[in-house]
Amino acid sequence: MIGYVTLGSNDLDKARAYYDALLGELGAKRLLQVEENGFTLSGVDMTTPSIALTSPFNGQAAHPGNGNMIALQMQERAQVDSFYNKALELGGSDEGAPGVRGDEGPSAFYGAYFRDPEGNKLCAFRMGPA
Repeated sequence: MIGYVTLGSNDLDKARAYYDALLGELGAKRLLQVEENGFTLSGVDMTTPSIALTSPFNGQAAHPGNGNMIALQMQERAQVDSFYNKALELGGSDEGAPGVRGDEGPSAFYGAYFRDPEGNKLCAFRMGPA
C-alpha cells in the first residue's frame, strides 16, 4: 500500500550521502533524482516502497515531526543489528538499542530505533522468533 515516504532535508548532499550508504545495506540505490527541487528517491526498485528526500516545498526549514517514524522490515535479527550499527556509524543517534520488545515467540518484535543526522526517527525491525 505504501509507495514511498518523504523526509525533508536542510542539507540534501549530506542526507543523500547518509541514505546512499545506509540503504545500500539493504540493496537499495537512488532510483530518481530531480534537480529542480532536489527530490531524490531511493529504493530497491520502482515497484517496492521507497524513501524520498527533498527540501520542503514551502521553502521553510525541514524538521522532524513529533510522533513520525519510518519502520524498515528486516529479514533477520542480525540484519537489524547491522543496520542499526551502520546508522550510528554514519552519524545517526541512538533511540533504542536492538532487542526484543515484549515476549519471545512466533510474534516476537525485535527492533532497534535511531535518528538520522537531521533528527528523523527510524526503526529497523524483525517480526518472529530468533
